[in-house]
Amino acid sequence: MKPPRKRFQNIIITVIVAWLMLFVFIPNLMIIGTSFLTRDDANLITMVFTLENYTRLSDPLYASVLLHSLNMAVTATLCCLLIGYPFAFILARLPEKIRPLLLFLLIVPFWTNSLIRIYGLKIFLSTRGYLNEFLLWAGIIDDPLRIMYTSQAVVLGLVYILLPFMVLPLYSSIEKLDNAYLEAARDLGANKWQSFIRIVIPLTMPGIIAGCLLVLLPAMGLFFVADLMGGAKNLLIGNVIKSQFLNIRDWPFGAATSICLTLVMGLMLFVYYRAARLLNKKVDLE
Repeated sequence: MKPPRKRFQNIIITVIVAWLMLFVFIPNLMIIGTSFLTRDDANLITMVFTLENYTRLSDPLYASVLLHSLNMAVTATLCCLLIGYPFAFILARLPEKIRPLLLFLLIVPFWTNSLIRIYGLKIFLSTRGYLNEFLLWAGIIDDPLRIMYTSQAVVLGLVYILLPFMVLPLYSSIEKLDNAYLEAARDLGANKWQSFIRIVIPLTMPGIIAGCLLVLLPAMGLFFVADLMGGAKNLLIGNVIKSQFLNIRDWPFGAATSICLTLVMGLMLFVYYRAARLLNKKVDLE
């Protein structure tokens, strides 16, 4: 007879596997199968095999949306990196008594639905929002700034939502950084900038890559940010998928688009895996 602990472990593993099969594996198989079927106005799909849904993705219209989406996602990722790296570096160098409080304040926004936060940001940045009212009251501007419904507003919304995803892996890497390397660099005559470029950046590269992936991948699919902040001219690839399923009712093409997005994400994760292995080998050799 198996001991109670072993039986409990087997039950937990079975539940997890069943959950993944039911809510991850099977739905993804259904999406893959739907992407090779044909649209039907009456029944949404008809069991006729076709590759047209994937060939349509080469259409210049959808290609431009994908490139525009990738451009905004990369811009948001770089902004998160430029803001998040100094924040994570300073946070990791603060006394240990203060760090838990600051990390708690960083995570607190996750307790509020991201859609509600985007609505709050929209009210703050609108033409008659608090930001414009303050700038007009202070005499800094004469006319309200038009921030909403631009690509910059979409990037700002993405940064606002995804910045913690950049800070946390960066903080984890910087916190593990051995100060002995920096002391050795100072003994060898390196200044702070040289130590940062040649020691800190390479040793924290896994955190940088992980943070960039955690921001870049979701940024391409947060369609509600583009809907609320960017208007009709600043679409993400997630908006195309949403409109195909809910508005146009072309489920096969929406499924094909989501599969292509998944493949792009998988390729990026593979690049991260290879980069992490190369960095680990380099560190081991040194």
